[in-house]
Amino acid sequence: MRLPHAFPRAFLSCLALAACCGLAAVPSLASAADAYPTKPITLVVGYPPGGSTDLTGRALGVELSHRLGVPVIVDNIGGAGGAIGAQKVANAAPDGYTLLLGANNEIAISRLVNASVRYEPKNFTAIGLVASQPLVLVATPAVGVKTAGELLALLKKNPARYSYGSSGVGTSLHLAGEMLKQQGGVFMTHVPYRGVAPLTNDLMGGNIDFGMFVLSSALPYIRSGKLVALGTTEAKRSAITPDLPALGETPALKRMDIGVWFALMGPAKLPEPVVARLKKALDDTLQSPDFRKKMEATSSVVPLAPLDIDRFLATETDKYRNIVQFANIKE
Repeated sequence: MRLPHAFPRAFLSCLALAACCGLAAVPSLASAADAYPTKPITLVVGYPPGGSTDLTGRALGVELSHRLGVPVIVDNIGGAGGAIGAQKVANAAPDGYTLLLGANNEIAISRLVNASVRYEPKNFTAIGLVASQPLVLVATPAVGVKTAGELLALLKKNPARYSYGSSGVGTSLHLAGEMLKQQGGVFMTHVPYRGVAPLTNDLMGGNIDFGMFVLSSALPYIRSGKLVALGTTEAKRSAITPDLPALGETPALKRMDIGVWFALMGPAKLPEPVVARLKKALDDTLQSPDFRKKMEATSSVVPLAPLDIDRFLATETDKYRNIVQFANIKE
C-alpha cells in the first residue's frame, strides 16, 4: 500500500516541531539552574535533633537562608549512623533543593564497614567543608593516669586488661581508638555503646576504664574533674581547648590525626550554576563572625579558608580505610 505524498511532509513537520521543542527545553533547564533557588531547600541531617551534627545543620541552614533568599528547612532523618539520610540525598533529583549536612561517619566511613550501605562518593556532589572538632580520650580518675604517655605505659604493662568505649562500631570515635592502638602498639578492648549517655554512665560507674568522646560531649565532665582528659585527637591542640594536649604530642602517637567533620553535600550531577551558587553562599557563611561564634559554642572550628573538598574527602577516606583494615572492623 502506497502512502499519500502529504504524509512525509506532515511527518517532517512534526519532527521539526518536536526538535524545536526539544531545543527549547535545553535553555529552559539551564535557565532554571541559573535562577536557582526559587523555592525552599531541604537540608537533610542524618541524626535526631540535639546532637552536634543537628546543631551545625541548623546554624548552617539559617546562614544559607539569608544568603540564598529562600527558606532552608532542616529535615532530621535518623538511623544507621546517618546512612539513611545520606541515601535519601543520593537518590534525590540533582536540582539543588535537597542537600545533606553530613558527618564523616556517613560520608566516608559507613560504606567501609557496612556492606548494606549502597551509596558511594560518586553519588554525591561535594560542596564544601563546614566545620570540624576533635575527639578526646578520657579516663576515669580511678585508673590513675593523667597523660597519654602514662596511658601507653599502663597498657604495655597490662596487655588486654583495659577497655575503652565509643558511641558505636564503625564510628569515627571507634576508629580513633583503633588508630591509637595501631600507632602506640598497644591493646584495649573496644566496647561499643548505643550513644554517649550509656557510655558516660558506665564510665562514671567504674564499669569501663577509658572513653572516646566528641570534645563537646566530654568537656563538661573534664572541666568538673569527673573525667581526666588524656588528649585530643587532631594533629594539633584545638583552638577551643588550648589547655588540653593533643595525643600527637606524645612521640609514639605523633601521627594521630582524626576527628569529626561536617560537610555540605548534594546529589551527583548538580548543575554547575547551582554548585557555584551554593559554594558562594557557604564561603560567605564561613566568614560570618556570628556563625563562627555558634560553632565555637559547640567546640567546633570553622576552616579559615576554602579547601579542595574533593581532595580532602579522598585523603580522609584513605585514612579511614587503613584503620578499618588494621582493626578488621565490620558492622
